[in-house]
Amino acid sequence: MNPKLLLEQYGIMPKKQLGQNFLHDPNALEKIVATAEIEPGEWALEVGPGLGALTEVLALRAARVIAVEIDERFAPVLEMRLGGYPNVAVLYEDFLTTYLPGVIGDHPYVVVANVPYYITSAILRHVLETRYRPRRVVMTMQLEVAERLVTKPDSGEMSLLAVSVQFYARPQIVTRFKPAVFYPRPDVDSAVVRLDPYPTPPVDVPSDGLFFEVVRAGFSQKRKQLKNAVGDGLGIGAESAGTLITRAGVDPRRRAETLALDEWAAIARAWAADKPT
Repeated sequence: MNPKLLLEQYGIMPKKQLGQNFLHDPNALEKIVATAEIEPGEWALEVGPGLGALTEVLALRAARVIAVEIDERFAPVLEMRLGGYPNVAVLYEDFLTTYLPGVIGDHPYVVVANVPYYITSAILRHVLETRYRPRRVVMTMQLEVAERLVTKPDSGEMSLLAVSVQFYARPQIVTRFKPAVFYPRPDVDSAVVRLDPYPTPPVDVPSDGLFFEVVRAGFSQKRKQLKNAVGDGLGIGAESAGTLITRAGVDPRRRAETLALDEWAAIARAWAADKPT
């Protein structure tokens, strides 16, 4: 179905502030769903179904599709398009406040979404930090954000987002999309990112909370030496932070953007040993 005609038919004007660019190319939709590798009996959780093009393809592959849409203006379109699929349920609420265990239960599931660029990071955190994580996440996002997710430490361009995602899952860019596969056309290229969550973190940490306490401190003052950023972020001062980081086997003069996960984990373990109770 042509998204431009559908929007006109139902009198809906896309909201730029919600990042509403509708993926309509059939080959692109098939590529996304194929990347999810949905298994028999598995559920699909879709973020922002919009006009339902991706939802319809998912409905043919998944045992059940739960689509979460914040914009209730799309309700008539989705009812028209998806009414013939008894395995589809649409929830009209903010995905970032959706209690995922209550929606999914203990069913094996994948997350598939064409997400608004401005909340990509928040959606990733919500999905990956939930108690019962999906087996796979396939998200279409701004190419620049996708490239940040798969950044390696030797690039010197790691970010808090990259560390967070790589702590929970293995990310890879599967394919790229030009603006023409969307309506309205965005101003940037997009990429499909596949995330395969780990059963347990790939590094040894005292706890997820302590690990991210250290990582957030390290990235709290961009481009500063690690001892200064961590010292301020943890409230222990640069000298103590320098000693802590050195004991972890990391040069305290380095910057957060250069550290690998195992180095953050080593600092977190040192901090766990030193942290006042």
